[in-house]
Amino acid sequence: MEHPLISSLDSLTAEELQEKITELNKKLGIAYRTGNGYLCDQLRMALESYNNKYQEKLRGTGGAFDEVIDIS
Repeated sequence: MEHPLISSLDSLTAEELQEKITELNKKLGIAYRTGNGYLCDQLRMALESYNNKYQEKLRGTGGAFDEVIDIS
Protein backbone atom coordinates (compact mmCIF):
# COMPACT_ATOMS: atom_id res chain seq x y z
CA MET A 1 0.00 0.00 0.00
CA GLU A 2 1.41 3.34 -1.01
CA HIS A 3 1.44 6.29 1.36
CA PRO A 4 -1.58 8.56 0.78
CA LEU A 5 0.14 11.77 1.89
CA ILE A 6 3.08 11.66 -0.51
CA SER A 7 2.52 13.97 -3.43
CA SER A 8 3.65 13.28 -6.97
CA LEU A 9 7.18 11.90 -7.22
CA ASP A 10 7.45 12.47 -10.98
CA SER A 11 9.75 15.47 -10.63
CA LEU A 12 12.45 13.50 -8.78
CA THR A 13 15.35 11.88 -10.60
CA ALA A 14 16.32 8.25 -10.04
CA GLU A 15 19.30 9.41 -7.95
CA GLU A 16 17.09 11.60 -5.74
CA LEU A 17 14.66 8.73 -5.28
CA GLN A 18 17.51 6.41 -4.30
CA GLU A 19 18.80 8.93 -1.75
CA LYS A 20 15.32 9.25 -0.23
CA ILE A 21 14.93 5.46 -0.09
CA THR A 22 18.27 5.19 1.74
CA GLU A 23 17.22 7.91 4.20
CA LEU A 24 13.85 6.24 4.85
CA ASN A 25 15.54 2.86 5.41
CA LYS A 26 17.76 4.44 8.08
CA LYS A 27 14.73 5.97 9.76
CA LEU A 28 12.93 2.62 9.58
CA GLY A 29 15.83 0.98 11.40
CA ILE A 30 15.59 3.57 14.16
CA ALA A 31 11.83 3.08 14.41
CA TYR A 32 12.31 -0.70 14.72
CA ARG A 33 14.89 -0.28 17.48
CA THR A 34 12.66 2.07 19.45
CA GLY A 35 9.65 -0.23 19.05
CA ASN A 36 7.44 2.38 17.38
CA GLY A 37 5.14 0.14 15.35
CA TYR A 38 2.94 2.93 14.02
CA LEU A 39 5.95 4.82 12.67
CA CYS A 40 7.27 1.61 11.10
CA ASP A 41 3.98 1.17 9.24
CA GLN A 42 4.08 4.75 7.95
CA LEU A 43 7.71 4.44 6.85
CA ARG A 44 7.02 1.14 5.05
CA MET A 45 4.17 2.77 3.13
CA ALA A 46 6.41 5.71 2.20
CA LEU A 47 9.17 3.33 1.14
CA GLU A 48 6.75 1.45 -1.07
CA SER A 49 5.77 4.70 -2.81
CA TYR A 50 9.38 5.69 -3.41
CA ASN A 51 10.45 2.18 -4.45
CA ASN A 52 7.58 1.90 -6.95
CA LYS A 53 8.46 5.25 -8.54
CA TYR A 54 12.17 4.31 -8.58
CA GLN A 55 11.44 1.02 -10.36
CA GLU A 56 9.18 2.84 -12.79
CA LYS A 57 11.98 5.29 -13.62
CA LEU A 58 14.47 2.43 -14.11
CA ARG A 59 12.11 0.61 -16.47
CA GLY A 60 11.47 3.86 -18.35
CA THR A 61 15.14 4.50 -19.11
CA GLY A 62 15.73 0.96 -20.34
CA GLY A 63 13.05 1.32 -22.98
CA ALA A 64 14.57 4.50 -24.41
CA PHE A 65 16.93 2.49 -26.62
CA ASP A 66 14.16 0.51 -28.30
CA GLU A 67 13.76 3.21 -30.95
CA VAL A 68 17.51 3.69 -31.47
CA ILE A 69 18.58 0.06 -31.93
CA ASP A 70 16.77 -1.96 -34.54
CA ILE A 71 17.75 -5.64 -34.47
CA SER A 72 15.14 -6.90 -36.93
